[in-house]
Amino acid sequence: MSSAKDVKGPRARGPEAAPGAEPEPPSGRDSDPEPPARGRGADPEPPPPGGVLWSLSGDIRALLMLPAALTLQVAHPAVGAGVDEHSVFRTDPWGRGERSLRSLQLWVYGGAEAAEEGRRLRVLHRTIQGTDTRGRPYHALTPANYAWVHATGFPVYQHAARYLIRPMAPAQERALYAEWLQVGRILGIHDRDMPQSIEEFWPYWEKMLAGEIEATTVVRELVDVDQPVPPPDRGPWPLRAVLRALWPVLLPPLVRFRRFVTIGLMPPDARAAVGLPWSAVQEKRLRRMCAVLRVVVPVLPERLRYLPRARAARAARRTAAPNG
Repeated sequence: MSSAKDVKGPRARGPEAAPGAEPEPPSGRDSDPEPPARGRGADPEPPPPGGVLWSLSGDIRALLMLPAALTLQVAHPAVGAGVDEHSVFRTDPWGRGERSLRSLQLWVYGGAEAAEEGRRLRVLHRTIQGTDTRGRPYHALTPANYAWVHATGFPVYQHAARYLIRPMAPAQERALYAEWLQVGRILGIHDRDMPQSIEEFWPYWEKMLAGEIEATTVVRELVDVDQPVPPPDRGPWPLRAVLRALWPVLLPPLVRFRRFVTIGLMPPDARAAVGLPWSAVQEKRLRRMCAVLRVVVPVLPERLRYLPRARAARAARRTAAPNG
């Protein structure tokens, strides 16, 4: 759930359960398969309008889910090393976040742009390689690494929705997973590299948590309340000026809140695997906050409830419906 434009040159049960030279990618079974070129076959379709992702990923509450997914991504030694060495998340966090969110919204609401975005991301990842935190060589497009980045979205959505929106029925969970696989195809992930059902996903998930995931340097930075964050550099200049002046006062509560939602909305088994602390008092606060959001957000006007790309897609669908 991150954007490559940032490069330089048991289950979650919710409230019910308390550049230089451009090296070639590696070859062989773990190589980077070329994405389908135009003319070699039809592009994969984005998730269906009106589906689970259509409603979930454009809701403003999804913004609270993204830090947990990002943190889980970089808990993988190879992914964490790639972000540590190649990302601009420290020097341009606001630009990075904006680009990542735009990319994610394109996967779901972009129509024909979705597959183009998938190709763009793979091209931009081609030069990302190095040595991971365990001394192993890595490449960003090695299927096991690339698939993990994508795989984290499903359990985070499934878990956090129980807090922020509502628990999903089994059929909805299956639909969500099927749609997430479809997003993976847009990103160029082959079916052979992702579990193809929920029944196959959870053993994969548990194996990754038990043997691969760790508190990498980037994980520790993302939950560190003392980590410096520059003031926002987006938006109207008067607002930027005010934020810059007030930043010493605003930053401490903001980074504490970021840590709170990152850890709180992470599936508990993943939280334990990474070694992130979480108390009963924090759980109670999280439930109270989410209870308020479950009441308030659904009654907001659409322009406030949904992100811009989602609003536009929903409006286009309504316009097309009488003719469909």
